[in-house]
Amino acid sequence: MVNLPLLSNLQLMKSYCNSLTSYSRRQTNQVRIGDLMLGSDYPIRVQSMTTIDTMDTEGSIEQSIRMIESGCELVRITAPSVKEAQNLENIKKGLRARGYNTPLVADIHFTPNAAELAARIVEKVRVNPGNYADKKRFQHIEYTDASYQAELERIRERFLPLVKICKEYGTAMRIGTNHGSLSDRILSRYGDTPLGMVESALEFLKICEDEKYHDIVISMKSSNPQVMVQAYRLLVQRLDEDGLKPYPLHLGVTEAGEGEDGRIKSSMGIGTLLEDGLGDTVRVSLTEEPEYEAPVAKSLIDRYVHRAEKQDNITPIDQYPIDPYAYRRRETMEVANFGGQNVPRVIADFSTQGIQKMEDLKAVGHFYLPATDKWAMNDLGVDYLYTGTIPTPFMLPNGIKEILDFSSWKEHEDKLNKIPYFKIPEFLEGDERHATLNILSVQWPSMTEELFKKLKTLNNVVLQVSSSNAHSAAEMRRLFVELINRDIKLPVILSEDYTNFTTSDFQLYSATDCGSLLVDGMGDGIQLSFNENSTEERQKVVNSTSFGILQAARTRITKTEYISCPSCGRTLFDLQETTAMIRKRTDHLKGVKIGIMGCIVNGPGEMADADYGYVGIGKDKISLYRGQNVVKRSVHSDNAVDELIELIKEDGNWIEPASTEQILQS
Repeated sequence: MVNLPLLSNLQLMKSYCNSLTSYSRRQTNQVRIGDLMLGSDYPIRVQSMTTIDTMDTEGSIEQSIRMIESGCELVRITAPSVKEAQNLENIKKGLRARGYNTPLVADIHFTPNAAELAARIVEKVRVNPGNYADKKRFQHIEYTDASYQAELERIRERFLPLVKICKEYGTAMRIGTNHGSLSDRILSRYGDTPLGMVESALEFLKICEDEKYHDIVISMKSSNPQVMVQAYRLLVQRLDEDGLKPYPLHLGVTEAGEGEDGRIKSSMGIGTLLEDGLGDTVRVSLTEEPEYEAPVAKSLIDRYVHRAEKQDNITPIDQYPIDPYAYRRRETMEVANFGGQNVPRVIADFSTQGIQKMEDLKAVGHFYLPATDKWAMNDLGVDYLYTGTIPTPFMLPNGIKEILDFSSWKEHEDKLNKIPYFKIPEFLEGDERHATLNILSVQWPSMTEELFKKLKTLNNVVLQVSSSNAHSAAEMRRLFVELINRDIKLPVILSEDYTNFTTSDFQLYSATDCGSLLVDGMGDGIQLSFNENSTEERQKVVNSTSFGILQAARTRITKTEYISCPSCGRTLFDLQETTAMIRKRTDHLKGVKIGIMGCIVNGPGEMADADYGYVGIGKDKISLYRGQNVVKRSVHSDNAVDELIELIKEDGNWIEPASTEQILQS
């Protein structure tokens, strides 16, 4: 197994982004794709992929037009065989006849002859190094240096014709590595790692460079945002280290899923890299109609159009103690149930309206049943309530704690079960504290040497970090770096306020800002707020989003995780309907990961870390997986969900869903 080279702090800082404290976009090659230019001299481009059968010419044209009118600047279409590649010409002619000149991208897996034909028709082809000339049969093979080199020569021979065609026709190419479809050869040498993803792409890229072909875009996709972020960062570092050109990057979290979960997971991966100044085109992969993807991508991109002008200056980082290529949670002491080995805690903000009645807590996962005078909570029950100056008029349930502003806490009769919330001046002025837990609100610009020295001596304080900087995640990261370098191990709550944002943008931006810190191991709690919708609906959205961010960062698992592809012309069943059906029957299985894949191209690979898999293999035919192993083949789709549940039951991982009454009486 090959390990990453050890890098100095200075190398870590400079190797994957221009600056950790000042937003600036990475400078890249400029690539022409038809009439569209892509690269750092141009706006970050939006793209998506059709879901209809490529042989349905009119359907493909109509769907492409809907995508273009929703903001899509490149349209990708699957070409699984030569016949689909040939039909790309009819689709292209149809779009041009309707007045649409948007570049088309042929998506290729397994079939070099289809790629070679498509490259003569469309403006760009996408190839996957894991299956273009390589194999994935989940076999471990020991390669000598000589046998490994022989495989590289075989790949070169298979790939070279496409490179020459692209160069001749002026066709651009995306070399798109997928975490889940790394070949057996790559896995045998590098393992299932970001490094393996990067090496897989570099093998193909170096062949292109040898031929002086440079109209290339690169992607490093994974269904795990943490892996995806590490792979892109490592790719940028390796391009520079190996003296290769700075090629543009296509960003995407593959198989992100649907609805809120898909948006949060996509934002965490894509947004983190955009924060780093990386990315030249974005595709958000949702298990929904493709025209719904472009507006999400555009919302993510638009935050960075004027970021450089809007950001406030942040003190540069001289020593960066965080490894951006491998996850390690920041080491902290345990304060109450924050930090240490505890999962990140969720704090609900009721400070503007207070809590008037027991029913108010239903929105944050705590339920009161008057008939039995009992409380219950679901998996999304918050840990703390921040009520500011308005104490709750009844006893709180299930060990939940209430946080009060210091001015209210010091006047309250119950100073044991209520937790004080301090601003810096009142914290420094006196010594009145809770014995075990105090929350201190801080921002980087307000930190002083006096405060740092005081924090170094304390073991009963949790910091609540926020920022009013347009580049807020970077400013919050700057404070984390200072805490680590000063060996201050107090836990930290990430706090963000999105006043005057829509629900959609609140979810996208909070997943970016908090997620970009969590994927690097920073954060022991989360407190979010925004002001759209009614009070109850707003609290539901904030609560669900908070737990969703922690789930996507894999720091606190509270629900079933679904790894589902966005569908394409290869899909062999109604993916959206099936995903909804599986979710409806299994969403109570906390911590279980289920992959739902439309075909075998990405199926077994992209759901590599799933516990169970549901993969289309033919018309109405499904294969069921336990991990990476097929356990049932050719199950009819009418019975496949029942068979999946039986499989989960066989393993002892099934529990019957509880009724509302059972939940409340538990």
